[in-house]
Amino acid sequence: MRKKLIFIVVSLHILCLLLNCKEKKVSLGSRIHFDKEENIHYGNDPDQIMDLYLPHENPSKKKTAFIIIHGGGWRSGNKSQLTFFTLSMMQKFPDYIFANINYRLASVNRYGIPNQMEDIRKVTVFLKNKLKYNPKIILLGNSAGGHLSMMYAYHFDPLKNVKSVINIVGPADLSDEGFKTYEDYSFVEKHLIDPKILSGSMTANSFSSPVQWITSNTPPTLSYYGKTDRVIPLSQKRILDSVLNKNNVINESYEFNGGHLDWDKKPNDSLLIKKIETFLKRTDT
Repeated sequence: MRKKLIFIVVSLHILCLLLNCKEKKVSLGSRIHFDKEENIHYGNDPDQIMDLYLPHENPSKKKTAFIIIHGGGWRSGNKSQLTFFTLSMMQKFPDYIFANINYRLASVNRYGIPNQMEDIRKVTVFLKNKLKYNPKIILLGNSAGGHLSMMYAYHFDPLKNVKSVINIVGPADLSDEGFKTYEDYSFVEKHLIDPKILSGSMTANSFSSPVQWITSNTPPTLSYYGKTDRVIPLSQKRILDSVLNKNNVINESYEFNGGHLDWDKKPNDSLLIKKIETFLKRTDT
């Protein structure tokens, strides 16, 4: 499936270059068509851009929207990392909207949160304004993007627009000893959370841990973790599963063979998409 999608995308890109045009549509087979808008701004910052894919069929029908959030340790990465996976998802879910986003990256001069939470919120507002209705939202992210998906859904979404979370190798408890071996851990401690938003005696690591914000109202969550991941250990999966179950939140979690970057390689990618399909049917999103 991945090779076929790569062939389709590369062929369209080459054709577009020859014709000196900007591709506005994506066709994934004879019956799956999306209108595409690349690098559109959802905010004023140069990093606040996204690629938007709108199903061509039944444009007036209210649709659920995936917001796709890339990884990169909160301080690097780009939406292009998830383009092919987004296309694979579009092929499986042709009646959904897809927004593959960039967000403001953390640095020694700029905290990740709350900026990155505000970016996700702005995407939801942009979609609402563009579509003329408030769509159901599914947040899907890998690594840091998985963490941001959980953080937003669990703590920064007071209106509860997020109906499901797809967390792919995302850290759920930043205080976990197993996560402290992460090579950029000192950066995370110092620059992920703006100290101004901390309340009481809560530490930055506690505040930035999605498990701290899980309640009985937390949206359903599907998680995917690698058995030999040296970045995000399986202890993260066990902690997350335990807290979700304790709060009676609908959740599923799966392990795949491989490390941190192997989740979208065959056969792991196909298995994940099948699990997502079953999960969304179960949660009616």
